[in-house]
Amino acid sequence: MSPDLELATLAEQSGTKFILAMFVDLRGKPCAKLVPVEAIDELTKEGVGFAGYAAGAMGQEPKDPDLIAVPDPVSFTPIPFVKEGLALVHCDVYVEGKLWPYAPRNILKAMIKRAAEAGFEPWMGAEVEYYLLNRDADGTLHTADRNDLAANPCYDVRGLTRMYDHLSGISKAMNQLGWSNYANDHEDGNGQFEQNFQYAEALVTADRVVTLRYLLAMSAEERGMIATFMPKPFSDRTGSGLHFHISLTSGGTPVFPTDEDPRGLGLSETAYHFIGGILEHASALQAVIAPTVNSYKRTRAVAVTSGSSWAPNSPTFGGNDRTHYIRIPDNQRIELRGGCGSANPYLAAAAAIGAGLYGVANKVDPGELGAQATHRPALPATLIHAVETLESDPVMMEVLNAAGDGVAEYFTNLKRDEFFAYHSQVSSWEIDQYLTAF
Repeated sequence: MSPDLELATLAEQSGTKFILAMFVDLRGKPCAKLVPVEAIDELTKEGVGFAGYAAGAMGQEPKDPDLIAVPDPVSFTPIPFVKEGLALVHCDVYVEGKLWPYAPRNILKAMIKRAAEAGFEPWMGAEVEYYLLNRDADGTLHTADRNDLAANPCYDVRGLTRMYDHLSGISKAMNQLGWSNYANDHEDGNGQFEQNFQYAEALVTADRVVTLRYLLAMSAEERGMIATFMPKPFSDRTGSGLHFHISLTSGGTPVFPTDEDPRGLGLSETAYHFIGGILEHASALQAVIAPTVNSYKRTRAVAVTSGSSWAPNSPTFGGNDRTHYIRIPDNQRIELRGGCGSANPYLAAAAAIGAGLYGVANKVDPGELGAQATHRPALPATLIHAVETLESDPVMMEVLNAAGDGVAEYFTNLKRDEFFAYHSQVSSWEIDQYLTAF
């Protein structure tokens, strides 16, 4: 949408009757209020209020003043294919007139500003992987397409065709929105899919990931299915990632490519330093881009029916090789493959940019192609290991505090509590292993 148009004009031009004023909490939960166009002037001038503690992980207690979600007109997105006359707009969150530092979109915007101060504009593409499932009355999950049973289902044309209505509907929606959907594929797990769109500025891409998750969830629900971004819903199937393709420009000129690269990948020293920063902080970064207990069932998968988990567990980089933490598909971009489907796209993008900028500023050497540097440990085995590593990494903690102090400590406490809430539950595995073992 044109940045010069006001929200009321955009709504009128698109025939919008209601607007979802949306933001996400630190866990990535999408929150919104449904605002009629008759109240659009009030929405634009005053925003819309939320009880922050009720909304979710937003750094508030019940006694605290309202979060005020102020719409960003550039993000205005008509979605009549969900409901006629409906649109959504992503919001920046304020409390008592000041930008709220716990709002993930505010954190990403702060990191983009920091990149601009260093002379760069970050660009990102995203690969959103998900499963289409049904849930029986007893809670058992199974693939929505009951015929999707192949041992090696990746790219299976029959699986694509059986889900044609869902996939084509989402593709049409993305193209109607100007996102340029260029591929839709069956991924490596039975019932797993991915739908791709063109890269854009980092904030735009993060907004689109949030929007796409919403569209996928609504489309699936309409067809009696569940669209899940849970990293590992099945122990024997490939997990779902959220891979980011990242590049930098400076004054609009690409920074990563060069004709003079002794390593042979066509990348500049700035690109290698950016990679070095991410690799240097990869273990702490995982707490942000793989932020749930279930995330580590994906990165530590022992065996899957298709033959490979495709999830890296060491901070390495290489060429067009999907086994690495950072893959270099070409000299225009890098692909960060450590993130999973539970990642908050704003926080994940901010953390990746922050680590990369640190590498550029400090000229961090990424090491040898394909090799894990001896001073870099393997990626964390569990969420609690990742959280502890994050807490001991001042660079990554400072990234989370980019919009204001206190966020990093709040986030790590949130994730520590999440891990121990999980750890306190007695699982069926424990019953099977220990009930009569002694």
